[in-house]
Amino acid sequence: MGEGANSLFPNYGSRYGLTFVKGEGSRLWDEQGKEYLDLMSGIAVTNLGHVPKQVTERLKAQIDQLWHTSNLFHIPNQEKLAQLLTANSCGDAVFFCNSGAEANEAAIKLARRYFNKVLGKPEQYEIITFQQSFHGRTLATLTATGQDKVKDGFAPLPEGFVFAPYNDAEALKQLIGPKTCAIMLEMVQGEGGVNRAEPEFIKQVTALCEQHGLLLIIDEIQTGIGRTGKLFAYEHYGIQPDIFTLAKGLGSGMPIGAMVGKEKLREAFSAGSHGSTFGGNYLSTTAGVATLETILNEKLSERAAEMGDYIVNELSKLLADNPLVKEVRGLGLLIGIECTQPVADLVTTLQEQAVLVISAGPNVIRLAPSLLITKEDVDRGISVIRSVLSKQAAAAVQ
Repeated sequence: MGEGANSLFPNYGSRYGLTFVKGEGSRLWDEQGKEYLDLMSGIAVTNLGHVPKQVTERLKAQIDQLWHTSNLFHIPNQEKLAQLLTANSCGDAVFFCNSGAEANEAAIKLARRYFNKVLGKPEQYEIITFQQSFHGRTLATLTATGQDKVKDGFAPLPEGFVFAPYNDAEALKQLIGPKTCAIMLEMVQGEGGVNRAEPEFIKQVTALCEQHGLLLIIDEIQTGIGRTGKLFAYEHYGIQPDIFTLAKGLGSGMPIGAMVGKEKLREAFSAGSHGSTFGGNYLSTTAGVATLETILNEKLSERAAEMGDYIVNELSKLLADNPLVKEVRGLGLLIGIECTQPVADLVTTLQEQAVLVISAGPNVIRLAPSLLITKEDVDRGISVIRSVLSKQAAAAVQ
């Protein structure tokens, strides 16, 4: 803990007792020079690993030229990144911001404003989201989140959100009413436990949106930019959302968020309707262009699919007889190991064994390694995870 720790609000708790001073690829080094295998990528952020050369070189060049002018002027890489996103997705227009929460906030505002100003239906402003979802920490996005723990102490919360059980189309159908304007969901609930949307459920969600004239919003903050084995997770389901949101993996660690929408929504965000001082600035979009071009050119989405299948299959086989493990599941390189008990101590034990993972809800160990992680590193991580869980299972029996 640094000398300035007491000058910070304690909202991150005691934090883990680690301070990292160097990173490269899937490795991190602490102050004592101890090396760690990173299987969490800064919570699904460093998709190209730490300090990737492809991004570093362009950032260094941009830092020597220009950092910020504001969105009152053209920003070339902002426009280039928007073109890359729309050319490789179902979207037509992009709004840049600084984080996933801001991207989801923009999506909520766009949906409401489209119904209010474009369709002339201000009475339709409610958005249906799902239990165990996570959409951010602003007042609107934490209200949209289907977990009560993030809302504690922040009342009164803004109205306009209704919650449905995940993967339950019949329950969803019953919640659609005259105030509903959109349905918002994650293809894989990362924070909620690495829960995958079932294909039949998504088919019915899209049908309900078409039937009732609702917007479909997909939160791709954690699943986007190649992590699940497709550039965007919605591609696994053969659908085209009206809006989808990005952040985390888009900038290789530089703060950036993006909301991507269909052409019909463009006029809803007319001049002056929304904005961001730092959104899409020179540094963040330089990182975004370099990151996205690398993932596309090197076909890293396909690599994530192959490596993810390997990890799930190996863990499922090696942990099959472990009574602590209920299930290994995931999509691409977003993987969860569901246990029969809370995993916080297991996460700490793995850190002590120089393997970094994170939880997803109380009982799930979450893996989100770099899309470039080597098989050698994967096998090393799997070996340590197996050992730690085997020892914990043996101790529980005793």
